[in-house]
Amino acid sequence: MSHRDAQLYELRKKIEELKKIRGRGTELVSLYIPAGYDLSKVMQQLREEYGTAQNIKSKTTRKNVLGALERAMQHLKLYKQTPETGLALFVGNVSEMEGVTDIKLWAIIPPEPLNVRLYRCDQTFVTEPLEEMIRTKDAYGLITVEKNEATIGLLRGKRIEVLDELTSNVPGKTRAGGQSARRYERIREQETHEFMKRIGEHANRAFLPLLEKGELKGIIIGGPGPTKEEFVEGDYLHHELKKKIIGVVDISYHGEYGLRELVEKASDILRDHEAIKEKKLIQTFLTHVVKDTGLATYGEREVRKALEIGAVDKLLISEGYAKVRVRAKCNACGWEELKTMSEEEFETYKKRLTRCPKCGSQNISFEKWDVAEELIKMAEEAGSDVEIISLDTEEGQQFYRAFGGLGAILRFKI
Repeated sequence: MSHRDAQLYELRKKIEELKKIRGRGTELVSLYIPAGYDLSKVMQQLREEYGTAQNIKSKTTRKNVLGALERAMQHLKLYKQTPETGLALFVGNVSEMEGVTDIKLWAIIPPEPLNVRLYRCDQTFVTEPLEEMIRTKDAYGLITVEKNEATIGLLRGKRIEVLDELTSNVPGKTRAGGQSARRYERIREQETHEFMKRIGEHANRAFLPLLEKGELKGIIIGGPGPTKEEFVEGDYLHHELKKKIIGVVDISYHGEYGLRELVEKASDILRDHEAIKEKKLIQTFLTHVVKDTGLATYGEREVRKALEIGAVDKLLISEGYAKVRVRAKCNACGWEELKTMSEEEFETYKKRLTRCPKCGSQNISFEKWDVAEELIKMAEEAGSDVEIISLDTEEGQQFYRAFGGLGAILRFKI
């Protein structure tokens, strides 16, 4: 996993956190500052917005908006100039208790240059410009072709998506009584030609926009017989799309199963593609677990221990893994407790732990951080590779369900 991949993973986590937050009124401030933009102009705009916000009728909303703007301006003073790729600020009251103010600020320096300037005060944060950055852009076109049916799909990242399914009116090889074999064959050929034209038109509509955006990396075509070669050799696909054909393979199925088989059979062609790499990686992990080689481990405690002693070769984290590490501390006697739990469990934990179990004091503070981000930093420090496992593949879902979404392939037995 490259530094950029780690950045994108952490950005995805922050976006998920931001999207869950809801303001009581239009009181959540989103601010996007493009790369190279003059910060003094942003400060001037925020001062003007602060003046306007004085007129908000709702006392609570007014207080929260003013508090958010003050916090944003205070934070911007930390920068001499806009960071190289721009800056996104999200500020607002996150307290769930009516009448209680808890202004929180997120400052995100994006992994690629921001080209949008935006200020908005709303009930939700504006995350779309950042979401566009984490969207997997590279795509492979998939087409399965038979005499009677075709499927058009897309492999984007690790997700296989069915875009179109077509059926034909091509008659079967058993000819109708009374019809000459030659005439019947001409009808079949004409119907097949028309069907292939239709497949080409649908594929052109699906793939040309991706080609124009530079996102289409290749097209793979499959089918059970010679029809796929006829389609490839004929003048059915747009000439620019024909240049993007990187493989023609034999497959048995059609529909979504056909697309999955197509990707699997084209694994040599796609050997560097994420879906194939992920499948092989999970298979390696499972082999170690099933054969009990001692070179795989899973679970937060076991993986953390392996990282601490430098035993991890590859750290595997599911996109669905969402645990937090919590430290509860008594500020009176110094008692501490460290636990790993879900966000929902954390809320229950805070409500339940009202007194220190050692001295009975109610002066307890809580600290919380993301487990995945912590383990990624530990892996980077130990020189271990980090692999983010998607939920878009069968293997990825199996890893999440069976192993909790956290595992490691080890350098040596522990």
